[in-house]
Amino acid sequence: MNLPNRISVFRLVLIPIIVLVWYFPYAQFGIELPVYYIGTVSISLKNLITLGIFVLGALSDLIDGIIARSTNQITTFGKFIDPIADKCLTTTLFIIFAASNIINAIPVLIMVWRDTIVDGIRLIAASKNYIMAAGSLGKIKTVSQMFCIILILLNNLPFELISLPVADILLWFSTIISVLGGIDYFNQAKGIIFESK
Repeated sequence: MNLPNRISVFRLVLIPIIVLVWYFPYAQFGIELPVYYIGTVSISLKNLITLGIFVLGALSDLIDGIIARSTNQITTFGKFIDPIADKCLTTTLFIIFAASNIINAIPVLIMVWRDTIVDGIRLIAASKNYIMAAGSLGKIKTVSQMFCIILILLNNLPFELISLPVADILLWFSTIISVLGGIDYFNQAKGIIFESK
């Protein structure tokens, strides 16, 4: 396994660590996590630890791509594991936020449905030896999702200080871009999906 693929696998390893940090029963072990205040906005140490791990994962996504392209280490496994690691990382956090009543569950459901449909389309395309071109919408979606997650973990700081709901705006923007990207994938493969043979 080459270095870029190891970095992608490392990103997957970070996911259960994030879940553990978020759901660990601190009170049962007598651990009281400090809460920090910036103006009227509070941020728990749990959020900051989760943020640090997530940013590490997001940076690893950037680094493995740069290394793979610059050293010509692009592999079939890399094409498989890299997008899966990205989706698992972002989707896990969105589900955690929805389950914790931090964000509305509807955009999360829409993004999960979209990803499930797109994965099905890709499976059909692969069975027909048809290569799906990755569009720019997918990259925009991933970047907007990552910035959205960062802002949610920061309780929308610094924008919360001026009552500007940028985290919510980014959440819905990511959802819309996600749907548009899904439509693009469908349009690319609809000839295969509806073929009679």
